[in-house]
Amino acid sequence: KPMNTGPQERAALQAETVYFDLDSSLIKSSEQPKLQRVAEYLTANPTHDILIEGHCDERGTEGYNMSLGERRALSAREYLASIGAPVHRVYTTSYGESRPAVEGSGEAVWAKNRRVEFVVVLPAQ
Repeated sequence: KPMNTGPQERAALQAETVYFDLDSSLIKSSEQPKLQRVAEYLTANPTHDILIEGHCDERGTEGYNMSLGERRALSAREYLASIGAPVHRVYTTSYGESRPAVEGSGEAVWAKNRRVEFVVVLPAQ
């Protein structure tokens, strides 16, 4: 089924942003509790969909980073599936390096930009 095209809610799951190591789409054990909370949110809100946005830091080519962002988003979706979340309501997209969480360069900045964010999509009104 197509994703809901209703209003988007970014704040609800902002605290569950999952961070990645350089050049990796592996879900680290330290990040797994965040995905557990996303799964619980999906179960508790059966009319809401979730869009997983994959992001990268500025290093690497634009094409490579679009691909890596997609792998990160799919990795998060696969993890949700593995813990029993209703992933028929979970969609993915990649923004590559185009939407940094933090501007600038250096490891402290890059670490915050290697992430997936969870956007709640509410039912169309």
